[in-house]
Amino acid sequence: MDPLPPYAAVVLAGGRAERLGGQAKPQLRVGGRTLLATVLDAVAGARPRVVVGPAQEVPEGVLLTREAPPGGGPVAALRAGLEPVDAPTVVVLAADLPFLTAGLVWELLRRLRRDGVLVVDGTGRDQFLLGAWRTGALRAAVADPAGPRALHRVVSALDVDRWSPPVEPGRPAPWLDCDTPEELARARAVAGGPPG
Repeated sequence: MDPLPPYAAVVLAGGRAERLGGQAKPQLRVGGRTLLATVLDAVAGARPRVVVGPAQEVPEGVLLTREAPPGGGPVAALRAGLEPVDAPTVVVLAADLPFLTAGLVWELLRRLRRDGVLVVDGTGRDQFLLGAWRTGALRAAVADPAGPRALHRVVSALDVDRWSPPVEPGRPAPWLDCDTPEELARARAVAGGPPG
């Protein structure tokens, strides 16, 4: 792989996880490590790496911040997460992606040509928390605290490319997240089972 240009990473690790009984979802374990650790490993080369959410354990060198108001949603979380970012490019990720890889992050950064590029899942849905962005464009889009609270509305004015990454047969898709007990159990079964 070619060397990547300087980039930052903002990982959204808030939310109430109501469908998981209010557990601290980023700290749940899949494949022997926390969901948050998997995501942070995929962006190990990012500077800075910023986690937005409530107080929780993060590796040394990772910044932890909180949106205002707490629980204010992904747009407020992005606004807070972008504050310490000075890199020209930022990867924005959810904290509950147990099958995210550095290779997928590299592909997103390589495909960034306009304001942003995001993953489209197997059903054709945009994955707004799995993309790479020009920092200035994204910062301007989320700057107004009185603006829309829905992330898809905020970024709708940006010039965004979409990418459907190939998924190898028998391998989990990188956009699979863990929002429900069933999804968490499935991810754990896949991570603990034999390849394929």
